[in-house]
Amino acid sequence: MAHRTIKTGYEQLTERLNRFPQGAPPSDLLFSILKLLFNEKEAEMVSLLPIRPFDAERAGRAWRTSPAEAKKLLDDLAGRALLVDAERDGNTVYCLPPPMAGFFEFSMMRLRSDLDQKALAELFYQYLNVEEDFIKTLFTDGDTQLGRVFVQEPSLPKEAALADDKALHVLDYERASEVIRTASHIGVGMCYCRHKMQHLGRACDAPMDICMTFNGSAESLTRHGHARAIGVSECMNLLDTAYDHGLVQFGENVRERVNFICNCCGCCCEALIAQRRFGILHPVHTTNFMPLVDAGTCTGCGKCMDACPVEAMALVSAEDPKRPAKRKARLLEESCLGCGVCVRACPNGSLSLVARPARVFTPVDTTHRAVLMAIERGKLQNLIFDNHALASHRALAAILGVILRLPPVKRLMASEQMKSKYLLKLISRAKP
Repeated sequence: MAHRTIKTGYEQLTERLNRFPQGAPPSDLLFSILKLLFNEKEAEMVSLLPIRPFDAERAGRAWRTSPAEAKKLLDDLAGRALLVDAERDGNTVYCLPPPMAGFFEFSMMRLRSDLDQKALAELFYQYLNVEEDFIKTLFTDGDTQLGRVFVQEPSLPKEAALADDKALHVLDYERASEVIRTASHIGVGMCYCRHKMQHLGRACDAPMDICMTFNGSAESLTRHGHARAIGVSECMNLLDTAYDHGLVQFGENVRERVNFICNCCGCCCEALIAQRRFGILHPVHTTNFMPLVDAGTCTGCGKCMDACPVEAMALVSAEDPKRPAKRKARLLEESCLGCGVCVRACPNGSLSLVARPARVFTPVDTTHRAVLMAIERGKLQNLIFDNHALASHRALAAILGVILRLPPVKRLMASEQMKSKYLLKLISRAKP
């Protein structure tokens, strides 16, 4: 009996997804998800697309078809939020986003009649929440992660009330409000996580239409109707709504041109669930702040513990011999996001944000982050030789992949070097 050697379109697409730093471990569940989103011919053709942005002419060469025919399929895929498209110098360029944050979420950001969203939600839940391989790969491989937390700005102390040596230095890129004010485009859609849980009968009562997209992603998603275009004022109001509901702002882990900020609850959000499950592996980049408990005024009411979405606050004995039953709050630093949700929940003002001992590194932009993630995960060759429709690129990528797996060389190219001030200056000078 001969062994099967011809790969299905879905297997080829899975291999393509795993060339990007944010991969998707193959499984029957993943193939079932892909079958709902792509037909097999589409999956096979998308598997040939480069990692870096491309136009219809380049896709046509990979598919051995005319640019006009390629553009027709590319536009259809973009219209279904499987590709992201944008205008650049009068030409349309396309990019296949990773599954997360990418086309998994996009499929659930609005109600759709062309997809069985209930079946999709059930598959997502099994693949992401039960099987766990995908979540572990997404959030625990490497030191550089997909997302970071933004500090809740109402939790920050008033600068005038602090002495200079205790004042918190909050940079613009650490503020969600600054992302909103400086975005070229803003869109809002349904929260993928709560929409998924709604189909399973497990959603909480947090606001649903509050998932924010910005800049290039927002421009594409709003143009195709997957998100609703809004202005700065409405988005700032949504941010205030998120604050009032104790939601955590989890956004893209870059300083410039952030593409998304999700307003997350601890019960539905996969990032926050991952933080609770794998907190010691640091699946989410924290803010540069953390809460400090004033033991003298803390009453041990437990409201901070109830508000914390990642169980980073606990109640312990106040060690008061006159009141042996008295409790006080204690911070579990390894688990803390530094979001500030607990600070706002405290009725006595016994919590305040202070600076972490060491600042958390944030990549400059999506390219910088992708390179860091690729080096850490041994996938840099896929970014350099990204056209796997060409045999020469496949061969060169395989050779570089072997080299990168050698420990001494990998250490030589360690991400710490890529985080240096020298590299950051090169990146800034390379910008137009």
